[in-house]
Amino acid sequence: MTKTASTLMIQGTTSDAGKTTLVAALCRWLARQGVSVAPFKPQNMALNSAVTADGGEIGRSTALQALACGIEPHSDMNPVLLKPHSDCGAQVILRGRVYGNMDALDYHAYKAEARHAVMTAWRALRQRYDVIIAEGAGSPAEVNLRANDIANMGFAEAADCPVLLVGDIDRGGVFAQLVGTLALISVSEQARTKGFIINRFRGDLGLLEPGLEWLTERTGKPVLGVLPYLHGLIVDSEDSIGTAGTSEAGALKVIVPVLPRISNHNDFDPLRLHPAVNLQFIGPDQAIPAADLIILPGSKSTRTDLAWLHTQGWTQAIHKHLRYGGKVLGLCGGFQMLGQRVDDPDGLEGNAGSTDGLGLLAMTTTMVAGKQLKEVRGTLNLPVGNAAMGATFSGYEMHNGVSKGAALARPLVTMNGHNDGALSADGQVAGTYVHGIFDQPSACESLLQWAGHTGAGAAVDYQQHRLTQLDRLADQVEQQLDTDWLRKLLNL
Repeated sequence: MTKTASTLMIQGTTSDAGKTTLVAALCRWLARQGVSVAPFKPQNMALNSAVTADGGEIGRSTALQALACGIEPHSDMNPVLLKPHSDCGAQVILRGRVYGNMDALDYHAYKAEARHAVMTAWRALRQRYDVIIAEGAGSPAEVNLRANDIANMGFAEAADCPVLLVGDIDRGGVFAQLVGTLALISVSEQARTKGFIINRFRGDLGLLEPGLEWLTERTGKPVLGVLPYLHGLIVDSEDSIGTAGTSEAGALKVIVPVLPRISNHNDFDPLRLHPAVNLQFIGPDQAIPAADLIILPGSKSTRTDLAWLHTQGWTQAIHKHLRYGGKVLGLCGGFQMLGQRVDDPDGLEGNAGSTDGLGLLAMTTTMVAGKQLKEVRGTLNLPVGNAAMGATFSGYEMHNGVSKGAALARPLVTMNGHNDGALSADGQVAGTYVHGIFDQPSACESLLQWAGHTGAGAAVDYQQHRLTQLDRLADQVEQQLDTDWLRKLLNL
């Protein structure tokens, strides 16, 4: 018998209104009741992505939602992923595989064809699960993007599914957000919008209730509930870089440049959570402070971001940092930057050409077609004397480019039967293509000890942390939302 899964779509009045966390919360709430549920994001624009069980690539936030469901992430869950490499261009990934690069206008015209990939992926999920919780992108009221929309109401209309609209009260103007969004969508879209959820509320709910009553009277639609502002919530985000966590006195100082095309910054969440790490993200034109460890993050446009490092004074700051005995670690694109040169002869990440690297490792990198996408496990090859020598890790590779040179003869890690990365002869500079290398506590502690941390191990089990945060979100669904109404809407 063919399944006909119920689909519910969460849309937001703005970007960062809370769509991602609400979808994760609903997925976790349903999974805890034994419901077969999967997330779905028709179109996502993000530089944070994850490797899927079928060897594809989807947005990192959708992979988190799959974890909430208790299932492996699959490329069908995010059939269109846009990874910007400039202000007007992006790499287009369809059902987990690279389709090519497009500028904004070309992609806008292509959306009619991309709709086919979206609907095919959604139908495939419907065959495997009983409930689909879909997530919109941005706002459905972006009237300039309405033609051939596949991210919000365009998908909801095609799938004929109900929509809940979420607004963020913490940023102010939530009633204008909700009423204004409803006013700007079509009559049929207004009809399929079944209710509202208000997110990130702080204060006395009694003061808000008159406004909730007015909203229902004005629109004829119910408010399903008000979700509180959750302090200390750290979960995988799409693109927004969270503030650093708290740290104890004498903490290891770690700084990370916020590259214009920084990718997979969730790599640093375990460090944000570590009480013995003072993690700082350094944005453009900010002073570069003294630190124990500088980490160069991943990048969607390695050469462009490398040029940005040069112009922002990071080259001189890094060399000074090393002269004073500091350590430098490069991850993926950041690893490529540590070499002598990065070549992109075919213009895979932008304009064709070459850019001088930081010259800290004897290697060069050439961008080649064919992205590496795989989950990996291995051990760290840190210097003898490190208390956690040989610590194991698990992570994933997601990159273009092949690196070659003498520096690779001293690999930082051994994984899946081969070596990866490099460690300089003096032990001060290291790099790897592996993302998620801080996620396992033993590997995190080993790298921090290499960087100069001398305290007792306090790294979190990041996977367990994610599950705990997801349960925290699901608890709020149970406590604050009208779950009986939700179950009826989902035909449960």
